[in-house]
Formats: sequence, C-alpha cells, structure tokens
Amino acid sequence: MSKGYPSLSEEQKQEIIKRIKEKGESVSDLAKEYGVAPKTIYNLLRRTVQGPGALLELAKLRRENEALLKIIGRLTADQKLGKKTRYGRGD
Repeated sequence: MSKGYPSLSEEQKQEIIKRIKEKGESVSDLAKEYGVAPKTIYNLLRRTVQGPGALLELAKLRRENEALLKIIGRLTADQKLGKKTRYGRGD
C-alpha cells in the first residue's frame, strides 16, 4: 500500500547518498526535502552501502571532527594571545 510518496530518480538517489556521506545531513531532513518517507532513504542506504549505520556513523564522525578542529583553533588562538582558558593558562 503506497502512501502517495513520489519515487526517486537515480540522480536524486545519488544526491541523497552524497549529501549524507559528505555533508552529514540527516535522513529526516532529506526525506522532507524530497517528499519521501525516511524509511525510503534508509532502504536506499541499506541497498547502497554495507548498511546505513556505517554511512551515518561516518557522517557523524565527520561532524564531530569539524567541531573539534574549531575548538582546537580557538584554543590555539587563545594561547597565542595569552588568554586564560577553562583548561588552564595558555602559556
């Protein structure tokens, strides 16, 4: 029984996979944008990769890595300016 969701073209499927993999976008956001059920995207992920968990974990790790790099950058800048941080004096 179909709920009236449109089917995705091959181009759209590739774009969704790319956005999840490279940008870490959420399945629910993409499902809303493309007008499909989140389950459709999870099924696509399962067929495309070794499981959606691996791809979603990779995206999550990339987001965390970016956040940590920003923190390191701020701490490095603070240290160069001689500012105190909550982690100790930046000498």
